[in-house]
Amino acid sequence: MLGTNLLKHQSKPERVADQAWEHLTNVVNSAGDSVRHAARDTARSARQTSSHLTSQAGDRVGAVTDEAWQRANRAYDALAGRRPGLPWAWLVGAGLVGAALAWAATTASRAALARAERELPASDRLEYVDVDRADTPVRLDTT
Repeated sequence: MLGTNLLKHQSKPERVADQAWEHLTNVVNSAGDSVRHAARDTARSARQTSSHLTSQAGDRVGAVTDEAWQRANRAYDALAGRRPGLPWAWLVGAGLVGAALAWAATTASRAALARAERELPASDRLEYVDVDRADTPVRLDTT
């Protein structure tokens, strides 16, 4: 009751000031909550982005480090007078590819020759006669 009597006895400017103060405190509190939520979301996003960037940088550094070690080892071997080994995997691979291509070419050429021989008429075909044998139907006069 005491509070209600005091509020009734306030002048209009005092009541407006009290209402404005309450409104201002409510706005500031809600803005603080939204700023805290936004800051939390921004921090989470920044943490995820930085984690992703760190992972990418680690991958790049790892690849560069590996290449640097390989180059350093090759340089050390060259300075020590050791020759680099032959790339046997590439050589064997090239040999296998060459063998496969040669097999494919010979198979294709044999098939083409067989097909061409089948398509020739009988009159165009050549017959081979062995003249050194006595039972051949063709006799050659050598006198």
